Amino acid sequence: MGNVAVTDLKPGQKIASPVHTMLGGRLMPKGKVLIPRDLDVLRAFMIEEVDIEGGGVPDLPVAKDAKNTTSSAKTPTPAPKASPEPIKKAAVDSFQLEYDRMLNLVKSSFQSALAASIPVYDLRSQLETLLGMMKHYKILTFVPKNMNEYDYMYHNAILSSLTSYSLAQWHGLPQKDWVQVALAGLLHDIGNAKVDPDILYHPSYLNNEELEEVRMHTTYGYQMLRNIPALNEGVRLAALQHHEKIDGSGYPLRLTGDKIHVYAKIVAVADIFHAMTLKKRYRKAQSPYLVLEEIQSEAFGKLDPAIVQTFIGKVTELHNGIRVRLNTDEIGEIVFTDRTHPTRPMVSVKGKIINLVQNHNLYIVEIIN
Repeated sequence: MGNVAVTDLKPGQKIASPVHTMLGGRLMPKGKVLIPRDLDVLRAFMIEEVDIEGGGVPDLPVAKDAKNTTSSAKTPTPAPKASPEPIKKAAVDSFQLEYDRMLNLVKSSFQSALAASIPVYDLRSQLETLLGMMKHYKILTFVPKNMNEYDYMYHNAILSSLTSYSLAQWHGLPQKDWVQVALAGLLHDIGNAKVDPDILYHPSYLNNEELEEVRMHTTYGYQMLRNIPALNEGVRLAALQHHEKIDGSGYPLRLTGDKIHVYAKIVAVADIFHAMTLKKRYRKAQSPYLVLEEIQSEAFGKLDPAIVQTFIGKVTELHNGIRVRLNTDEIGEIVFTDRTHPTRPMVSVKGKIINLVQNHNLYIVEIIN
């Protein structure tokens, strides 16, 4: 091993020790094989030298000369490995299939909630099937197929459920709470079943009387869930409290932070994120990164700051390599995310590294799957 000046690095060399920025953030992991774009990233961060395995340029394979070959034995050609892409696509399709089943069940449950009991056991069973496939659910990039704008409320319920499940784990809640938090996310808006549909789906601003009716969905939801023994009190309180704010400015009871149940605090973050990133009848879907910045600003007095910090840190953690569209309509690829500015990553556009922290007029408007 040995340190090699960045100016002398070549694609194909392997990093022997992690590379860190001047502020201590990990730029590249140990064992990473350098590609041409990585050399641009290292230069952009003013890294002078890197610890490289072997300390030099790797030996390149030498082509064999048939005339100088001393052995006539032929090396058997290994059978080509099966491409993982069809397997991966099948798994993703299976997740989408189970998601669609969940969607149909949630729709029928919400629509019949006033006339019949809520089928909690059926909902939980299908939810647990989805939760068993969570590795195929990426919060920032997952978009439901065939999104019907009239089904927004049901999509929001499912996505809030899945996101709340992940957030409960990340926030350190005991394992016994994880599925209950997921149920809290799934049922947090069940009270909308009692709200006048003409008001609920109104495409423009509501008057004060209509707004008060919509806000009643929190109280309605708690009343609908309070006598269901399969749900714990946290699930019921999430339906009641997910619009409360830690500074006491929320509704329906104007509770302050210490009186809001942790389930409600988690569901509130998930609900806001998906409410803003899903397409509605009267509004386009917003950029996940812009929404994260808005949620970050809400952490000051409105949302639980520790939960917000955990959420933003985790969902942006593994997205290096993701292709994105900037507000200039340029397509780029995320090459580094500074943990102190997780919503403003460095993006490679046509070979140029753009640091969004330093370019406030630029931002990501779309993640391209």
